[in-house]
Amino acid sequence: MKTPKRIEPLVEDGLVDEVLRPLMSGKEAAVYVVRCGDELRCAKVYKEANKRSFRQAAEYQEGRKVRGSRQARAMAKGSKYGRKEQEQAWQNAEVAALFHLASAGVRVPKPYDFLDGVLLMELVSDGQGDVAPRLNDVELHPDDAREFHAFMIQEIVKMLCAGLVHGDLSEFNVLLGPDGPVIIDLPQAVDAAANNHAFSMLERDVRNMAEYFGQFAPELKYTKYAKEMWALYEAGKLQPHSQLTGEFAEAEDAADIDAVMREIKAALAEEARRQALLNAEDAPKDAEPTPPWMR
Repeated sequence: MKTPKRIEPLVEDGLVDEVLRPLMSGKEAAVYVVRCGDELRCAKVYKEANKRSFRQAAEYQEGRKVRGSRQARAMAKGSKYGRKEQEQAWQNAEVAALFHLASAGVRVPKPYDFLDGVLLMELVSDGQGDVAPRLNDVELHPDDAREFHAFMIQEIVKMLCAGLVHGDLSEFNVLLGPDGPVIIDLPQAVDAAANNHAFSMLERDVRNMAEYFGQFAPELKYTKYAKEMWALYEAGKLQPHSQLTGEFAEAEDAADIDAVMREIKAALAEEARRQALLNAEDAPKDAEPTPPWMR
């Protein structure tokens, strides 16, 4: 096929020999199967901001480092330069996450290079020459569902130990390769320590896995891995190979903030009522009304 314009620089630099076919086109990027020497790889071409529908939600960007104060100001103002910087930072986030997680032993596609908004990475196959299917496209035996769920929980733990939360994990961005699940699509990955929404995103990622695999093994829907691993993470005790139980008992003496605030408001209201009564008792009771002509 004709080489897409965005991939031409990789061909010119000798990183890609031939573009074979389009693989998929999503809300944020188009992916092509390319030949690099004797290997087949993927070229993920990020769409420009005005050509894609994915929203860069503020909660995903919280805690991400910006190159300098000028870039930060421009991004905050939403200027043309700022939008360009924001777009580049969004793309760089996935590249950085892939390299970081691959080095941490997380099952993600191996990244090779990133040039002019095109990410060159491993093509995950099904072991028979075809592209690996997404979890959403397969039917699982209950035993396989339990095995893959346990594997995914361990990968999420590894990610958290590496300081990242996927943020958008579901059956649509996990491929099923010959050696098991492979996690893809990471531009929205967040810093677990720097993002205030990290736990809620982790909880959603874990819940999505439980609900998907729970279709085939219903008991998985009732597990509580997110709270268990987060508690260990906050305590500095989470390790890449920590053995989790899927159970988590809430502390019985944990403070109920809403209940405390209700108690405080009730006490303040009672004090205000008491003061009003005291003021009413101290007011003169026999005072004559002031005649109109003296007002």
